[in-house]
Amino acid sequence: MSMLGETFAAARAEGRAALIGYLPGGFPTPEGSVALIAAMVENGVDIVEVGLPYSDPLMDGPTIQAAAQQALDAGTTTDVVLDVVSGAAATGAPALVMSYWNPIEQYGIERFAQALAQHGGCGVITPDLTIEEAGAWEAATSANGLDRVFLAAPVSPDDRLDAVCRASSGFIYAASLMGVTGARQSVGASAEGLVQRLRPRTVLPIAVGLGVSTGAQAAQVARYADGVIVGSAFVRRVLDAATPADAARGVAELAAELAAGVRGRAS
Repeated sequence: MSMLGETFAAARAEGRAALIGYLPGGFPTPEGSVALIAAMVENGVDIVEVGLPYSDPLMDGPTIQAAAQQALDAGTTTDVVLDVVSGAAATGAPALVMSYWNPIEQYGIERFAQALAQHGGCGVITPDLTIEEAGAWEAATSANGLDRVFLAAPVSPDDRLDAVCRASSGFIYAASLMGVTGARQSVGASAEGLVQRLRPRTVLPIAVGLGVSTGAQAAQVARYADGVIVGSAFVRRVLDAATPADAARGVAELAAELAAGVRGRAS
């Protein structure tokens, strides 16, 4: 069983969903992102997604776009993100990279997989890589012991869900709604139906993302999903902070609130 599998199994044994937190690598600085990730893990995040900032983030909403641009302006490169992964892995939490396909392809598919494994990463989420074009990626990740995470959408037909389940390892990323990333007042109503459609198709854990921003929403999703993914809400706490200390305090408070939510203790 992979490190991701062990983490989901441990959460399941506690009768709860796993909490997955996202932050772009290099945001607001390389050292700052590692410190923020550590604060997230210390306050209840089970699995960390390190975003690889990209100049054409078509699937990201304004909050993550702003953070990614700040990281790029500060000189963040793929190698910098890999160093952030090392720092994230040092917390003891499984660390994945979430990346558009272009930066991985430009870096070199095999080279990226090898480097990520060497830096302690355990897998990659590739939201825009189609399964039909993922042959080389599947070979590289398998050769380097990395999990592959593909996305399932509410509008995906049954044959597409079957393909996602066959190609994925680690877990399935169930997008709660269509559209770009971002915190919302409510989680998409189609999320639970998507999880129900995926259940008979896979033994992998199913994690729901896009739109979760509060402990109450996390508790809602945790009732039917194996994992709850939160990204924009963490990024917003950092963007709104006046100082690095305020940013660390903000992500720590949010992580604690969300951790209570996945444990059924949200107020």
